[in-house]
Amino acid sequence: MARILAIDYGKKRTGIAVTDELQLIASGLCTIETKELFKFLTNYLATEKVSLILVGQPKKLNNTFSAIETEIAVFVKKLQQIFVNIEIKRIDERFTSKMAFRTLIDSGLKQKKRRNKALLDEISATIILQSYLYHK
Repeated sequence: MARILAIDYGKKRTGIAVTDELQLIASGLCTIETKELFKFLTNYLATEKVSLILVGQPKKLNNTFSAIETEIAVFVKKLQQIFVNIEIKRIDERFTSKMAFRTLIDSGLKQKKRRNKALLDEISATIILQSYLYHK
C-alpha cells in the first residue's frame, strides 16, 4: 500500500503528516516554509509512494470558508495539475489548531516550547490525517 499525506496549509508555514505504508498510523513529518512546499513535495513524492493527499479546508463555525481558502484553492489546483496520478481530497480542519495546542499542553511541554508554531502546524496536519483515518 501507499502512504497518505496530509497538509495543513498556511501563509508562512505548512505542516505535513504521513501515514505508514499500511495506512494505520498518522505521524507528523515536518513543517515547511510554504514558499518551498512544491519543491519539498516533488522530492518527497519522488522517493515515497503516496496514494492520497489530504489538504485541510479551513471553515468557520457557521460553515463558511476562512479568508485563506482562496489561496488554498489555488494551491490545490496547482497540486492537481502537477501530481495528476495522486488523488487529492479536502478535509474540514475546524479546531485542529486548538486541538494541536491542547496536545502540546497535555504533553507537558514548557510554555517556551509551546510557542513553536512549526510544531503546532505539524501536529495540526497529524490531527487532520488521524481524523481522516478514523472516519475512513
